Amino acid sequence: MVVSILSKYGNEVDSLTLIPSGGGVYKVWKNDDLLFSKKEVGRFPHSDDEVIDKF
Repeated sequence: MVVSILSKYGNEVDSLTLIPSGGGVYKVWKNDDLLFSKKEVGRFPHSDDEVIDKF
């Protein structure tokens, strides 16, 4: 997903942080906005675009 974000937005991205976690947690945040939560929808994103298009 990181490669897809940087490919689409390039220099518009000031910083990008990945935080390892356990227990199957998978969340994608942009600033203070939660873009995707595996816990809420019960699955991983079907594609990177499912998350990236919300940026």
